[in-house]
Amino acid sequence: MNQQVLLVTGGGRGIGAATALLAARRGYAVAVNYASNSLAADETVRAIRAAGGKAIAVQADVGDETQVMAMFEQVDAKLGRLTALVNSAGVVDVRARVDEMSAARLERMFRINVIGSFVCAREAVRRMSTRHGGTGGAIVNLSSAASRLGSPEQYVDYAASKGAIDTFTLGLAKEVADEGIRVNAVRPGLIETEIHASGGMPDRAAQLAPSVPMKRTGSAEEVANAIVWLLSDEASYTTMALLDVSGGR
Repeated sequence: MNQQVLLVTGGGRGIGAATALLAARRGYAVAVNYASNSLAADETVRAIRAAGGKAIAVQADVGDETQVMAMFEQVDAKLGRLTALVNSAGVVDVRARVDEMSAARLERMFRINVIGSFVCAREAVRRMSTRHGGTGGAIVNLSSAASRLGSPEQYVDYAASKGAIDTFTLGLAKEVADEGIRVNAVRPGLIETEIHASGGMPDRAAQLAPSVPMKRTGSAEEVANAIVWLLSDEASYTTMALLDVSGGR
């Protein structure tokens, strides 16, 4: 049997890196995508290779269609035909009310978080679908508990972008269900990763932990466990699921 080939966008840090590492341990050949932080992606690749796994780092801004197309061609050439995609690349922004948000901020948020996931999934379907000569596969989109909480006074734009990911997941799952592809989403809650710092609130997860029914934050590895399960044959009849990994929040 040919090795399963996985592309993880935003795979250099946080949930993406944890997913890449776990999937490699489960036997996937992994392409670790990064937008600008090559050091983090290289470190993830090194860790996978040191454990005997197969991995490459691939640069692309998922918000740029030309770069996405080139990334997929690179994965084709170096690892073979794609069988799994994790759409983990995403951005937040500094805390703001809607009446303070610029159009440029909104355009960036939706270009990377929504359009980027659409274009990556499009390219994955073109490779995996039995309609296109593929043998099937699995896609997991990274949504967020924010999609149902709304994130008022923080980043309603981020929450809305993840609401779009939820709807995208449902529609695409139905569209390709009889073409051998399963499509699901994971909705993390408060997870200890660097994304909070990129939004200017490095202590956000720790500060809000008491509001979580389980009274703690989650780890990137706990989210990765859910993602890799959804990719696996153990989830063979699971598609169109929006799986909350949020400690009850």
